[in-house]
Amino acid sequence: MKIHFSTLGCKVNQYESFAMRAAFESNGHVGTEDPHEADVIVVNSCTVTAESNRKTRQLVRKMRRSNPNACIVLTGCMPQAFPKDAEIINEADIVTGNKDNNRVPEMVYKFLSDSKRTVDINQHRAGEAFVSSTVGDFHERTRAYVKVEDGCDRFCTYCIIPKARGRVRSKSPDDIRSEAAALSASGYKELVLVGINLSDYGKEIGLNMCDAVDAANVQGIERIRLGSLEPDQITDKMISHLSSIKEFCPQFHLSLQSGCDRTLRRMNRHYDSSFYRNLVTRLRNGFENCSITTDIMVGFAGETDEDFEDSLKFVDEIGFAKSHVFAYSRRAGTPAATYPDQVPESVKRTRSAKMIETTVKSTENFLKSQIGLVCPVLFEGKCEDSTYEGYAPNYTPVRVRSDKNISGLSLRVKITDSTDTYCTGVITE
Repeated sequence: MKIHFSTLGCKVNQYESFAMRAAFESNGHVGTEDPHEADVIVVNSCTVTAESNRKTRQLVRKMRRSNPNACIVLTGCMPQAFPKDAEIINEADIVTGNKDNNRVPEMVYKFLSDSKRTVDINQHRAGEAFVSSTVGDFHERTRAYVKVEDGCDRFCTYCIIPKARGRVRSKSPDDIRSEAAALSASGYKELVLVGINLSDYGKEIGLNMCDAVDAANVQGIERIRLGSLEPDQITDKMISHLSSIKEFCPQFHLSLQSGCDRTLRRMNRHYDSSFYRNLVTRLRNGFENCSITTDIMVGFAGETDEDFEDSLKFVDEIGFAKSHVFAYSRRAGTPAATYPDQVPESVKRTRSAKMIETTVKSTENFLKSQIGLVCPVLFEGKCEDSTYEGYAPNYTPVRVRSDKNISGLSLRVKITDSTDTYCTGVITE
């Protein structure tokens, strides 16, 4: 039986799709990148914005049209957060949520035996345990993900994720260590630790994020990178600990959302711009040539022109290496959906364009700052222009020319130039 996965959303979703694929493969089935030849198609959905829900519906219907005879599974965050909306997507034969991803193969086998449509969405409950899964093969990727945390307790006023993912729960250090060792044995050199709220790793078991990094730091792993982080959870003690680990990559994706304090308060973020600025300074002092990347929201409910300008100035001041800019999307069931003074879509588009213009310049300046440096680059593959692209420890994309295949190799490179999106260099070894 051939299984195809279409995954929307974050690195956690990607990890969970690989875990489901591994479960099928352990029973003798095979994955396929071509949905047309698949017997089973799994759509692993995202729900972070209204657009995410639209893309999910569109993707399920597209898969049904392209492969009328396949068993189609809709799972992930969209059904988990909006079960009634998911249930009426009749093109899906099986509808379930991320809470039961480990049961997807079982549901598929049942459907193939009785052809009865299944809608089985169980809600997350406080105190539930972390469901540990293991992925040993990321199929030709040089980096491997390790999901170490799930859930979120922060309840930002715009966010549906606590409903879609439940409360914070963490993978045990022993399980992290075991998974990291298996990935190392499979030839992976870089691990990326991911979670829904990674900064809260271990809070319910008396641990913190550093314990996850320590557990992943096994023989053969040359790089350990962190996924997205909440700024207010990073302490000086953590910075000191992480800076002492030579395998730790000095790249920090610190979710900003807004550089305006008034907006941050309405969002129920747990920091202000002064705290964020100070943290960036401490990270840059603690890690040589570290990079700071972020997410920035524009057009949040009640954001005035003055608020937006404050945020824009702050973003320009910080000088991010890379930024993801997006417009606020109202999510039913969140406090902000009912806030007055919703920003018109036309204003959101204008603000998005202006913010993106600022962040593009910031990225260009950061890449220029890398010129002249020599650093190890882990190469991932060949580009369309016949160069090879990889990443420096601080996640700077670097391209070089090589007569031989260097995919999967870590080589020292001198950075000689930059474009608006990547650096170029020459191999020095």
